[in-house]
Amino acid sequence: MATAETVEMGAAHPPKSESIEAFSAILPALKKELIHLRHETDKHEPQYFAPVSSLSNDQLADISTSDLKEVRVATSAYGLHLFGKVELPASPGSYIMFRAFIAGEAQSARLHCIHFEETEKSDGDKDFRAIFGEKDQLEWFDV
Repeated sequence: MATAETVEMGAAHPPKSESIEAFSAILPALKKELIHLRHETDKHEPQYFAPVSSLSNDQLADISTSDLKEVRVATSAYGLHLFGKVELPASPGSYIMFRAFIAGEAQSARLHCIHFEETEKSDGDKDFRAIFGEKDQLEWFDV
């Protein structure tokens, strides 16, 4: 299994044609998963999607290839790992991050996950987020 320790990630950069093609291939699954994850987390941890809580599902998932703003690629023995940062048009300055796996051609890309972050504060309480800002960097993540 690929991990941050076993692969080297390239530098963050604007998406090139191959990344856009791969993103296009996973876009239907990404939209479906985004709505599903918001629905599931709203039951227990609504903080994940709090910055976009006023958006409808249609507004949240109204993303296209032009909203892919930044990518990083890592190569492993069995394929490419594409990490992407997508701006939500209905909430300017709000981003989601995803990870996809590409075993061969860009069209074979599969969505691996949408990035969720859980951090523990000094008082033991936790912060949860799935919506990121422009300054949040695209790093390796498993979930």
